[in-house]
Amino acid sequence: MDCFLPGFIFKELVIVTDRFHIRPLLPLLSGDGRYYILALSQNKVRLLQGTHYSINEVSLADVPKNLAETLRDDDSWKELHMHSARSGKGKLSAITHGDEVDSKENIKRYFRRIDKGLHELVRDERVPLVLAGVDYLHPIYKEVNSYPHLMDEGIAGNPERLSAGELHELTWTIVKPYFQKAQQEAVNRYKEFASSGRTSNRVRKIILEASHGRIELLFVVPDFQQWGTFDPGTDELHLHKKEKTGDEDFLEFAAIQTLLNGGTVYVVEPEKMPNTDPLAAVFRY
Repeated sequence: MDCFLPGFIFKELVIVTDRFHIRPLLPLLSGDGRYYILALSQNKVRLLQGTHYSINEVSLADVPKNLAETLRDDDSWKELHMHSARSGKGKLSAITHGDEVDSKENIKRYFRRIDKGLHELVRDERVPLVLAGVDYLHPIYKEVNSYPHLMDEGIAGNPERLSAGELHELTWTIVKPYFQKAQQEAVNRYKEFASSGRTSNRVRKIILEASHGRIELLFVVPDFQQWGTFDPGTDELHLHKKEKTGDEDFLEFAAIQTLLNGGTVYVVEPEKMPNTDPLAAVFRY
């Protein structure tokens, strides 16, 4: 019997070990699809993180909630665009020149603060960012954007009217070709280094190099297990044709170690592997 989650079909598998078996979830962590969506309007800003299979909103701490908040906090704008008048009771009241609230320069102030706040969150990231907003806001945001992986194509229209699920569906069509291209480039990289000693399709070699953090790119097929035991302290490794007590899935082990050491994992169907084996790797050196 299979288990179902949106976007996934999990085959029934029983494993007894001292840690969680996360192999079926690798597509969520792999090179197939993590990206950001920045949903912008003058009234609201949202940052969402998506994958091929999921979408989640990211909490924003140092980003203005809307354009009005930016202008309230901008002393130079208040000096230029507000004046005070005494009411009949002697209190000061502020009068705002509303015609200028949504001027391009004020929107740029708003977007600069958003960009600055996002920089703290995504400065070390290398994943695509898709912009969602009404047409005229896209070129203004691109003028102030400092994130190098902002996609040229975005979603036009008021994102306030779109749910997270709707944004996910619309943006995945934009980023899917990006990830397909990245995967093909990774396969080409494997083929480029195939005779240089920087690649391998041997399980023993890949497990050893994964444990030492040397894997740059790893390719694994989704429904194949290679069982065995490995002692990282001594590099002693044993492969078993059938699962034995205390065994672990070496394809999962290689993937986890690759991710922990900053490498990229691609979970691909057998026909898209760079060779005919269920496991392949490109080494950093």
